[in-house]
Amino acid sequence: MIDKQNRIKIAIQKSGRLTDLSLDLLQRCGLKYTRGKDQLIAFGENMPIDILLVRDDDIPALVRDDVCDLGIAGLNVVEEKRLRFLNSSTTGEPFEIVRQLDYGQCKLCFAYPEGGKLGSIEDLRGLRIATTYPWIVADFLRTRSIEAEVIEFSGAVEIAPGMGRAEAICDLVSTGTTLRANNLREGETLMKSQATLIRTPLEVPDEKADWMARLLQRIDGVMQVRESKYIMMHAPKSALAEIRKLLPGSEAPTILPLDSLDDKVAVHVVCRENVFWETLENLKAAGASSLLVMPVEKMLP
Repeated sequence: MIDKQNRIKIAIQKSGRLTDLSLDLLQRCGLKYTRGKDQLIAFGENMPIDILLVRDDDIPALVRDDVCDLGIAGLNVVEEKRLRFLNSSTTGEPFEIVRQLDYGQCKLCFAYPEGGKLGSIEDLRGLRIATTYPWIVADFLRTRSIEAEVIEFSGAVEIAPGMGRAEAICDLVSTGTTLRANNLREGETLMKSQATLIRTPLEVPDEKADWMARLLQRIDGVMQVRESKYIMMHAPKSALAEIRKLLPGSEAPTILPLDSLDDKVAVHVVCRENVFWETLENLKAAGASSLLVMPVEKMLP
C-alpha cells in the first residue's frame, strides 16, 4: 500500500445527476470506502484511493492543478473548462481525457422561441445567444464563421429570451420539458455529453501510476459488462454457423463436446450487447436448446 501522501485522489460531483452513478462505478471497481454523514471526503479502505466530493465546475481545475489525480465530470463541463484554460494559459492541455463512461447522457442544444422567425444557427448572425457554456458556443460559432454575441448567463438560461436578454439560448437538454415550459423549441445539437474521466497532466510516482492503471483496467471491465450476458446452450454441430450469426456483439464462442452426443455440442459465449427475447427465439428456431442467459458481474479485458 502506498503512503498517505501518495494516495490517489478522485474528484466527483458532490450532488447532482452524476454523484450516485460515479460512486456506484467506483464501488463496482472494488473500492470500499468510509464517509461521514456531512463529510466531503470518502476514504478508501481496501485501495489507496480517496474521493473528494466537490462542485462539478471545480473538478477540471482540481485535476489541472494536481490537487486531484483523476476527476469525473460531464463532457460539457470538461470541454468548457478546457477551452477556458487554454485561452488563459500557454502551458498546453490542462488535463487528459482518458475515458467516456457511458452514463449521465445529455446534449447541449440551441433553442429558439416558439412561433418566432429563428429556425437555425444561420439565423443567429448578429444576434445574442445566452448560455452557461460561452467558450463552447463561441468556438462552435467560430468554426462555422457565424458572428453572434455570446452572453454568459448563470442559472435559468431558458428565461433569457423572455427577459429580452437574448434572442436564443444554448443549454443542456434532457427531456425538453423545461424548454417547452418556457415556450422554446429545440434546435441543433452542439454536443452530446456523458460522464468523462480526466487525469492530471503531470507525471505521478510509479507505484501511484500502477494503482491508477489498475483502476482504469477495472473501469474498462465494469463498462464492458453493463449490457453483457453469458449465454449457454446446446446446439447441433450443423447449426453452429447460423447460431454464430445470431449472437449479438459476441466474441468467438467456446464449443464443448457433450457426453454421448456426437451431433450436438455445448456453446458458451459472452455477448456484449442486449440479449432480447427475439434473439433467444431466433436461436431456438436455428436449432439451439437448453438456452440459459446469465448476467456478467466482472470482466477483465
